[in-house]
Amino acid sequence: MPRAPQTLDAETVRSWCAGALAALGRERAEIDAINVYPVADGDTGTNLYLTVESAARAVDAADAAADVAEIIRIMAHGALLGARGNSGTILSQLLRGMAVVLAEGADGDHLARALANAAGQARQAVAHPVEGTLLTVADAAAGACAAGGDLVTVAERAYEGARAALDATPGQLDALRRAGVVDAGGAGLVAVLGALLETLTGEAADRPAEPAWHHHPTLAVDCAAGTGPAYEVIYLLEAGDEAVDRLRGRLDALGESLVVVGGDGLWNVHVHVDDAGAAVEAGVEAGRPYRIRVTHFESRPEPAERAVVAVLPGEGLAGLCTEAGATTLVARPGETPTAAELTEAIRRAHAREIVLLPNDTELREIAAEAAEHARREGIRVALIPTRAAVQGIAALAVHEPERRFDEDVVAMTAAAGATRYAELGVAARQSFTSAGVCQAGDVLGLIEGDVAVIGRDLTATAVTVLDRMLSAGGELVTVVVAADTPDDLADTLERHVRTTYLAVDTTVYHAGEGAPPLLIGVE
Repeated sequence: MPRAPQTLDAETVRSWCAGALAALGRERAEIDAINVYPVADGDTGTNLYLTVESAARAVDAADAAADVAEIIRIMAHGALLGARGNSGTILSQLLRGMAVVLAEGADGDHLARALANAAGQARQAVAHPVEGTLLTVADAAAGACAAGGDLVTVAERAYEGARAALDATPGQLDALRRAGVVDAGGAGLVAVLGALLETLTGEAADRPAEPAWHHHPTLAVDCAAGTGPAYEVIYLLEAGDEAVDRLRGRLDALGESLVVVGGDGLWNVHVHVDDAGAAVEAGVEAGRPYRIRVTHFESRPEPAERAVVAVLPGEGLAGLCTEAGATTLVARPGETPTAAELTEAIRRAHAREIVLLPNDTELREIAAEAAEHARREGIRVALIPTRAAVQGIAALAVHEPERRFDEDVVAMTAAAGATRYAELGVAARQSFTSAGVCQAGDVLGLIEGDVAVIGRDLTATAVTVLDRMLSAGGELVTVVVAADTPDDLADTLERHVRTTYLAVDTTVYHAGEGAPPLLIGVE
């Protein structure tokens, strides 16, 4: 048996992070099933998994030469950026509290102090702490190893203390007692501490043959549904300490389950409210909120048989595709969606079969990674390599969920492949292109990804691009205009098609903010 380490090192922390992610992956569905507090929305396991997944991505991207203090700081920061839900937000603060102490030393005594600091910091982050929750389990873990000792002894005592506290949570919280389950967030923390012990010893942590959370997995969703505020609001916030103190007071008056974690100018804000807009406005007054997520609480339905997930440029276009039945992810300028965000969109679609439309050549590999991740979770995913939003629109137009999956995918692929696409943009600087040299401010007309036309006027360039595309034939023109284009652009193009190409129909969509000035599709 290998000798147990006496201090944590960077590689051990990396292994712990990977092990925690794997443990939460194994237990995610079971933890989701027992989620009754503070809201029975069946996603605590998933939220904890996504939080640690964000931490793991940050750790994987860290410099190989980073020391243990830097790696644990990166792990905590990654969790803060990707924290999901009430429990995920608290877990990120626990990791942050540990990082502060472990930066000073990484032996058993420091680990014990780190767990105590983590539990204290997490409790302070929650506006109204409740016993029988993740906070109680964290306190018990810290208390069980308070005497210190060697690294493995501290980790073992923390794990056993957390497990015992978890088993006792139904006696502390009526919602858990009525459902016959333990606290879901606490169960996740036990999994994370178990992963730490396994990393240090090389042996699987001792777990009961029949965990407490297996008792009544179906009762959890029913016992508290329909109570409490209607929305969960989460966002990252850049703000100073004084502004955040005022924000806490305002959000506490608006709702409940308030958790604000972070520091040094960056915070993760979580609250349950009936007025989601007011919660976001409070963040705007405090500083700069971003990555805003608003979730409506409702009982989790059975998975749909099939769904379409599409990446779209601009809120308006995403809204149109949402109305058509797709689950959408908005790609904002300069912010390419990550594989994790695309995987989350697939999960959000909540279907057994998924047709994935990336609608961008740069997203092909990212979409493939997300599809493979979803397949490992038991979801059947077909990736149609759409290269532009107009191809995605064409595919969505022929989507028929009643068809066999393979037949539907073939029809959608054929519709996307039959759609030639163009995009108009404005040159940011002088550059050499396939159509010649462009200057900053020139209008660029790209056909199938290559610059084909350089002009000075958006409308005139659009007409030229449209003529070139229709010279090869076509029956339907799709025009997608952004919010900041000339008011008469769409009308001008539609009129031009109607008078010049008598047998060609035109459909116009408005993409809203954040989209390229003009997208054109020809079928």
